[in-house]
Amino acid sequence: MELIKDIIKNRKLIWQLGKNDFKNRFASTSLGTIWGFLQPFIFMITYAIVFQFILKTGSSGEYPYAVWFFPGMTMWQWLNDSIMSASNSIRQYSYLVKKVVFPVNIIPIISIVASSFVGLFLVAIAVGICVVYGYIPNILTLIYVIFAFYCFVTAFTRFTSAVTTVVPDFSNLLGIAMQLFFWFTPVVWNLGMLAEHQTILKLMQCVPFTYLVTAFRQAFIGENIIFANHGLFTIVFWAITIILFIWGNAIFKRTKKDFADVL
Repeated sequence: MELIKDIIKNRKLIWQLGKNDFKNRFASTSLGTIWGFLQPFIFMITYAIVFQFILKTGSSGEYPYAVWFFPGMTMWQWLNDSIMSASNSIRQYSYLVKKVVFPVNIIPIISIVASSFVGLFLVAIAVGICVVYGYIPNILTLIYVIFAFYCFVTAFTRFTSAVTTVVPDFSNLLGIAMQLFFWFTPVVWNLGMLAEHQTILKLMQCVPFTYLVTAFRQAFIGENIIFANHGLFTIVFWAITIILFIWGNAIFKRTKKDFADVL
């Protein structure tokens, strides 16, 4: 696979550019990269306060709201930031695209690496909060979900990064779509609310965003969507991810020759 070969061959370059990308996002501010960690953390705290104490939204059975909420919001924040930044990455790195010798394949991966600094920080925060409440995460499940996250985001952004490069307006459309996905994904609401609508519930559980958010949350509370219904949702997730990658990779290869012309 060409992409995997490029990642392995250029892993040091990806890591270095990923670090630089993250630093450059806040280079013009006095607090620098601290803002990268502070902004999403404050955002999560605000949502927790609003939904728990103002809207009085329940979580899931006997679990403390913080244990239910923070892991799910962490995964969503990481997904949203990675997808949006990677989708716009080729335009952001237009000066590299015009260099014939630079492997354009790895550019979205650079942005995914940059987003991982904040993502992994939020994971650490979620783990810390859950441990305080006495909920120890299943380490193997966490590792699996993070691996699944990287596979899905890579597959998804193969398509979105190519289309955004050729059609800039697609970035705005994607931003709207991610906002809709946020409300239709059980980040701030409980899947149990759909218990009376089993068909809709099962369809929702097959959506990759729902799968990742729910699986990451359940790593802390002992439930398990990964093996539910004989692993049905896991099979569907990986089938969608593989199809997305094959399709996105074909689109990426087909449009790559036009990148330099449109930038």
